[in-house]
Amino acid sequence: MDMNEIKEIFFQECEEQLAELESGLLKMNDGDRDPETVNAVFRAVHSIKGGAGAFGLDDLVSFAHVFETTLDCVRSNKLEPTQDVLKVMLKAADVLADLTNAARDGGSVDQARSKGLVKELEALAHGELPSASTAAEAAPKPVKAAAPAPAPTPVKAAPAPTDDSGFQPIPFSFDDHFGGDEASSSMPEYEVSFKPRSDLYAKGNDATLLLRDLSRVGEMSIHCNMDALPGLDQLDPEGAYFKWTISVRTDKGEDAIRTVFEFAEWDCELDIRLVEDAAVGGDEELPMVPVPFDLSVLDGDEPAVEAAAEAPRPKSDAAAAVAAAETASNVTQLASAAARVEKKEAAAAAAAAAANAAAQNNAAAAGQTIRVDLDRVDRLINLVGELVINQAMLSQSVIENDNNGASSINMGLEELQQLTREIQDSVMAIRAQPVKPVFQRMSRIVREIADMTGKSIRLITEGENTEVDKTVIDKLAEPLTHMIRNAVDHGVETPEKRTALGKNPEGTVRLTAKHRSGRILIELADDGAGINREKVRQKAIDNDLIPADANLSDEEIDNLIFLPGFSTADKISDISGRGVGMDVVKRSIQALGGRINISSKPGHGSVFTMSLPLTLAVLDGMVVTVAGQTLVVPLTAIVETLQPEAAAIHSFGANHRLISIRNSFCPLVDVGRILNFRATQANPVDGVALLVESEGGGQRALMVDAIQGQRQVVIKSLEANYTHVPGIAAATILGDGRVALILDVDAVVGASRGQSLKAEMSYAAAG
Repeated sequence: MDMNEIKEIFFQECEEQLAELESGLLKMNDGDRDPETVNAVFRAVHSIKGGAGAFGLDDLVSFAHVFETTLDCVRSNKLEPTQDVLKVMLKAADVLADLTNAARDGGSVDQARSKGLVKELEALAHGELPSASTAAEAAPKPVKAAAPAPAPTPVKAAPAPTDDSGFQPIPFSFDDHFGGDEASSSMPEYEVSFKPRSDLYAKGNDATLLLRDLSRVGEMSIHCNMDALPGLDQLDPEGAYFKWTISVRTDKGEDAIRTVFEFAEWDCELDIRLVEDAAVGGDEELPMVPVPFDLSVLDGDEPAVEAAAEAPRPKSDAAAAVAAAETASNVTQLASAAARVEKKEAAAAAAAAAANAAAQNNAAAAGQTIRVDLDRVDRLINLVGELVINQAMLSQSVIENDNNGASSINMGLEELQQLTREIQDSVMAIRAQPVKPVFQRMSRIVREIADMTGKSIRLITEGENTEVDKTVIDKLAEPLTHMIRNAVDHGVETPEKRTALGKNPEGTVRLTAKHRSGRILIELADDGAGINREKVRQKAIDNDLIPADANLSDEEIDNLIFLPGFSTADKISDISGRGVGMDVVKRSIQALGGRINISSKPGHGSVFTMSLPLTLAVLDGMVVTVAGQTLVVPLTAIVETLQPEAAAIHSFGANHRLISIRNSFCPLVDVGRILNFRATQANPVDGVALLVESEGGGQRALMVDAIQGQRQVVIKSLEANYTHVPGIAAATILGDGRVALILDVDAVVGASRGQSLKAEMSYAAAG
């Protein structure tokens, strides 16, 4: 793969890490204090930072570094994750996402906002409240060691044996740099033996960062054993050759030391012992020469980096660069050091290692997966759809030419039909994805709109793992965004008003997804003021959307908000008031073959319910005949079929009829008359009744002339290939090659209740 492909993989991994980050922060905001949740949040930021460093994304690395430091304070119980703290961290997660998007798409971010959050994060890391005026400086400060580091001075080392390549390893230590004082000498001393494996670096961990964190536990001195370092011609770029022996004086105990290596313990050889328990002469003597080393180089001290780069080196510059990179294995420094030798090759290797590490981590956590271009999946789905059509045609041809019905050809066709169905189900499952990414995106919108309006609102999500076709998910974000903005801006009251009404000052918006009868239902509910029907009605009259003498039910008034150009906002703002929003929502949902309904109770809130198909590719349907036309009725809408009897048919009013079904009455709807296939109503006794359930319309008995059978059909968009036809959802191709129309059950039921099939002809069509 070239660098662009590796970079694209990195950004794909970032999306997953950002989702994990926000999910964990929201759990913590709800009171979850499980250490694993905190660690998952920390790992997400750490992984983004490590990968970003490989590509030189300095802005992203800098912000992630400060964010990571603050999260580390939470992880080590130095900072209590209160609501105020988590509010800052959620905003920081948003900025981290913005920086990632800017790095990927070449855009920019609000520098003032990001710098302000850096100050707040640093203030939290120093134990200050988020609103404290004495916040730290915007730029992250390097963390110094316990004692000031002397200026680096060249030290002559004793000659060491050279290998065939002429490379001479330079042993060094951090002795005297962390010099202890009399107080520290009375503290327990631990000896830590630390030898990384190559997996530690492959997973984005950093040996030198671990040593820096260890220096914060207590006073320490470090020896590095470089005896295993081979010659340059035998060097494995992904290998790990160094071993550290660290002496740590601390009164925090062994657990504090182990916490430093918490995420690396499985990828290294680690041994921690009290000095008094260590065996005398238990390890070979390490040929060491004291060389001062300033760990603050890891915190962005550029002069220190340059000084290290100019320090005396062994005969082979390439070998020195590799050794320096192995010692200070921070990804950003790796790219800088290697650039002096073989810039392009080293950078590519570093990027590949970072990307592969991220991929390996996710693969280990979530099982084996494979990334496939969406166009390939779409092509596969289209081909399977054609396979279904051809299989139906073949079956139809055999049935018409074989009256036996038990031939081997028929048996083979039945097996082919079953296999085709299994293939289609498996292919469709590839496109099925949980709605969680869309729901998580709404969390940020709620926070931003709540801040803009001065409201306190909590978003509760349920059913995030409910799966639906990716096409539906991609087109769901826009209508949901409009609805969320509307609920926060118009629905939920201000904290002062809610308190005066005896409500909790914090409003609640609940977003729920669930499966029902082969469809997905998404509900957006709020506990706000509900719809002010009098205001809605008056606004509609003022805007000439309805006549002043219109007699509307509560449901019809509620549905007026879906009319184009309708808005109840008193003034135009950045959030609303331009008359664009809910009409867009309705059109978007209808374009997906769905419906949206409103249920509102003044003073208690509103519920918006969207009913969407699980897939836009196939459906199981009942093929029926109506006035010589062939239609397909979605099977998920049919409750039962029955043959009407004359005694069960009752007239109601001038043009309405009811059918008696088990001691209850249900309206009888002539599909042919509704769709204008015929001028007069047909005799129900001569046809078949399909008892259907519609969203918001209850049960209706749809009268058709005959049933041809039940089939799985491939959905073909009528709007894309022809134009929108009222009462028709889509089209399909039958086994005999004819085009059949798929009935829009909800629209037909709505028409039976007096609503026009042509939206532009009646205000009631907004329902």
